[in-house]
Amino acid sequence: MRRPWLTAGLAALCVAVGVPAHAGASGATAPRTVTTAALPIVDMEATVLAAQIDPRRADDTLTPGAKASVLAVEQALQAQGLLNAQWVDGYFGTVTVSAYAAYQRSLGYTGLAANGLPGTTSLTKLGRNRYTVVNTIGPGAKVARDGYVVNARTQAMLAEAQRLLGQTLVLEQGSYNPGGDPTSAGTHDGGGVVDIAVTGLTATRRTAVVRALRRVGFAAWVRDPSQGDWPWHIHAVAISDTDLSSQAQHQSGDYHLGLNGLANRGPDDGPQIPIQTWEQYQRG
Repeated sequence: MRRPWLTAGLAALCVAVGVPAHAGASGATAPRTVTTAALPIVDMEATVLAAQIDPRRADDTLTPGAKASVLAVEQALQAQGLLNAQWVDGYFGTVTVSAYAAYQRSLGYTGLAANGLPGTTSLTKLGRNRYTVVNTIGPGAKVARDGYVVNARTQAMLAEAQRLLGQTLVLEQGSYNPGGDPTSAGTHDGGGVVDIAVTGLTATRRTAVVRALRRVGFAAWVRDPSQGDWPWHIHAVAISDTDLSSQAQHQSGDYHLGLNGLANRGPDDGPQIPIQTWEQYQRG
């Protein structure tokens, strides 16, 4: 039988030596579970998409599903001293693109690696101890196709479009082609952009090709000589390719806004289908 005065004394002693009052006489206590707050999640797919669309908007409308991710990235850029607080708003506009490009340059990146579109490595480094990156995407290695250079992601997208069409698509211009055709206005300087030959195709078949390309994740249009100093062809931009040149980024953003991807920013003249990326298409 434990005497009341002994119980009270033991409790006092526990307080004095810092042992929890519920511990036994030996000072042992039951193990405690320490809960660490989970880091915010940054969805790379949504973030890259916002970085293409938001700079082309006429207002500050946010890209659906991207706000939380973009906000976490902007907060990290602010912590790096690269973005003022007024721009930390979940809108990946031109100021945020410039800030992200500055961060990429601070890592020693140049050229396409510092184009302002988040890449997996830079996005992960920026978020160390601040957020966790999910749904990572990337262009993959450069490969040859029809005598031109494309990346693995673009190649896979073209292969799937061919499967849907039941025909081979032949390139007239590839990617990573700086200083190439001047009528392309820099869109082919980076990855994810190709021109496809339409020789011998009817208008109906040309439209079918554009529809298949759009279905697998390209922003694609039939181009005709009346629009510029070029022959008939199909111009296609792989949405969310992180190697896109700034000009191609603008075309991808304009496509999402219902525009034609040309300098006049006219209405989209292609077949209307739900817009999706290659990754979204793969998920079904």
